Amino acid sequence: MPRKILIIDDEDDIREVAALSLESVAGWDVITANSGAQGLARAVEHRPDAILLDVMMPGMDGPTTFRELRKNPATAKIPVLLLTAKVQSSDQRRFADLGVESVLFKPFDPMTLADQISGVLGWN
Repeated sequence: MPRKILIIDDEDDIREVAALSLESVAGWDVITANSGAQGLARAVEHRPDAILLDVMMPGMDGPTTFRELRKNPATAKIPVLLLTAKVQSSDQRRFADLGVESVLFKPFDPMTLADQISGVLGWN
């Protein structure tokens, strides 16, 4: 059975490229959400194997969305990987301190995104 990934990102282009990449390269099922609130609802509904979560979003940002996912027993154990353009070490430490599985950086390589996620989550 293919892996199921939820991508939560407010940028249409990023969602589309990541989804196309994970579907075509890895054969995974991809669900998308354009906001933290929509992502929380889709996570409960679809119970993905992992979540790729943008850090900077209007309304509910990535770290807030992550904390909300952890509060809900239905989504608390789903691995989350943050996706960010912020590469400063202070930001990286702050993100790592949240308890996410990993931090991936934008721009990402669509051809290696699935391998990055698989490597972090031990899906190889």
